[in-house]
Amino acid sequence: MTVMTRTKFDVVALSKHIGAEIRGLDLREKPDDETVRAIYQAWLDHLVIVFPGQKLSQEDLIRATGYFGELGELSRPPKYFPKGYSSLLPGIMLISNIRENGEPIGALPDGEMMFHHDMIHAEVPSKATLLYSVEIPSTGGNTLFASGYAAYDTLDPAVRERLEGRRATHHYNYGSTQKGDNRGTVAFAECTHPVFRTHEDTGRKAVYVNRLMTVGILDMPPAQSEPLLNAVFDHAEKREFVYEHVWRVGDLLLWDNRCSSHARTDFPSSERRLMLRTTVKGTVRPY
Repeated sequence: MTVMTRTKFDVVALSKHIGAEIRGLDLREKPDDETVRAIYQAWLDHLVIVFPGQKLSQEDLIRATGYFGELGELSRPPKYFPKGYSSLLPGIMLISNIRENGEPIGALPDGEMMFHHDMIHAEVPSKATLLYSVEIPSTGGNTLFASGYAAYDTLDPAVRERLEGRRATHHYNYGSTQKGDNRGTVAFAECTHPVFRTHEDTGRKAVYVNRLMTVGILDMPPAQSEPLLNAVFDHAEKREFVYEHVWRVGDLLLWDNRCSSHARTDFPSSERRLMLRTTVKGTVRPY
């Protein structure tokens, strides 16, 4: 394996509040420690970073994930594998709408998804998620990323004061076979976390609730919590806080799950979409 010793690469911001493209790095090569630290800092600065034009093996993807922390574990291994992947390394998950014998080979296959934070329904949510594009449709399937920092900093002070120090309940129930769904994932979980999360690395506060999974505020009646949460959702999803990524084959995206939320646009169900996904383990700390 070639060890990349130069530390120079270009960081090109993609929007005012979130997103940057890292140019000049081939992640098949192993960067030195100084380069890894510089990449990590660029990630903290921009919340979402894009490495375009990569040609990664599964081993490359696992190694790159390790630059940002400990590899996360899957809640369940994929049941099937697409053409060209006779097996997947531990920690790699398929995000795909491809079906074999009518069954999805991966998770979260079809349609749009509202803004959410990965694994917020778990006691220890993921620190980060990496997504690598192998096959993409001709249109749609874009990923939108919203800055939780910008949303918190500009939130109506009256709303922020009502929610400061509060905890929210997050509920996940996706792909229930009882409803006859065929979405490739069957899961249920519920957990509470602070409405505003303090970032472990930066010390900044970010909005940490989302429209898809957040169902209420602990010890607050729905008549009070629902208007407050809807106000936060509407504010956090403003286009001025959002970067929309249009995928290209070979893109590797990394997002900070502690201070950003993301959503997906719809795409033609007749066209193949295949992504490889890894996560970085999170931590639990006082807020």
